[in-house]
Amino acid sequence: MGESRLVRDATIEDAVACADIYAPYVRDTVVSFELEPPTAGEMAARIEAALARHAWVVLEDGGRVVGYAYGTTFNPRAAYDWAASVSVYTGTGRRRTGAGRALYAALLDRLAGRGLRTALAGVALPNDASIGLHTAMGFEPVGTYRRVGWKLGRWHDVTWLQRPLGDGPVQDGAPPAPPK
Repeated sequence: MGESRLVRDATIEDAVACADIYAPYVRDTVVSFELEPPTAGEMAARIEAALARHAWVVLEDGGRVVGYAYGTTFNPRAAYDWAASVSVYTGTGRRRTGAGRALYAALLDRLAGRGLRTALAGVALPNDASIGLHTAMGFEPVGTYRRVGWKLGRWHDVTWLQRPLGDGPVQDGAPPAPPK
């Protein structure tokens, strides 16, 4: 990364920038299955919720937020408490610049530090760039839901990938410490 690039924990004040980065993905692509871009207020609530239980990081370049990544609840049932659903978004023109890798590296470290054991990511197909990023970050494909999402006039498949977090093996027996 360049001297002016910094990955840091997000704050509520980053909501406007994150909403601006995300909006084109919602409006113009199937990368997100949301149909309406969230407002800055909605994004602030998402950041606050992620920081309380998981993590949300932003990438600054020259003092301006140009990307973000976050972890959130994979499934609300208690047995899934050690798993997080993760996503990364970068601003226009940031593909293949190392931004996604930098964001994910920081995010995955923070999630592991909180005691989470598994990161999961859903990728709407086709999206070779996202599959490549996830594979490079140690994710492995675990399955594909066929024709599960309807957006922009057609059905889309979603491939799921996962990777372990933290040190040491996941063992059966005594329950793990709850995530922090």
